[in-house]
Amino acid sequence: MNRIKIVGLTGQSGAGKSTVSAYFAKNGMCVINADEIVKNLYTPDSVCLKAVSGVFGQDIILSDGNIDRPLLAKRAFSSKENTHLLNSIVHPFVTYEFMQMVKQAQTDGKSVVIYDAPQLFESGADVFCDLIVSVTAKKEIRLERICKRDNIDISRAELRMSAQLDEEFFRSHSDIVIENNFSVEQVELAAQKAAEAINNLMR
Repeated sequence: MNRIKIVGLTGQSGAGKSTVSAYFAKNGMCVINADEIVKNLYTPDSVCLKAVSGVFGQDIILSDGNIDRPLLAKRAFSSKENTHLLNSIVHPFVTYEFMQMVKQAQTDGKSVVIYDAPQLFESGADVFCDLIVSVTAKKEIRLERICKRDNIDISRAELRMSAQLDEEFFRSHSDIVIENNFSVEQVELAAQKAAEAINNLMR
């Protein structure tokens, strides 16, 4: 059995990576979403949640045992150091779960999986990717998207953006770059071209 190929899909917050990810999924590609993995890891009484709350405060756990995501985000994204600290705790759990899902995908006969991971580089997951696709967008567009998506003001959005890798890093460390400054139709056209490059991996 040939080794399954892994394509990393990443980009800065607010760049619109979810649009590209949705296009890939809609067109039959196997997409594994890192955020969904994290969501499942943050279940009441989980080892991961206990580890995070031990560092960022027990009050990030609500009375029903679930995580207070806005409070954790506020603390974790307040500085690059705190962001790195959160990542160092969560990423090993995420990587383990991801690799289990990759094994299952190969068992199911898949030849390529898309790893939709905003923290692809920070987690070190880029090292096992055969191809990396990054989505970028202009700063002002990203700011507007983050504020609308997360219901936060510009200052908090800028703080969150400053804790991330810059656009040049994504461009210089990616095989394919999709610019998402335009309409959904134009972005999907770029995603289609990326999908063609990805399909070449299966040959």
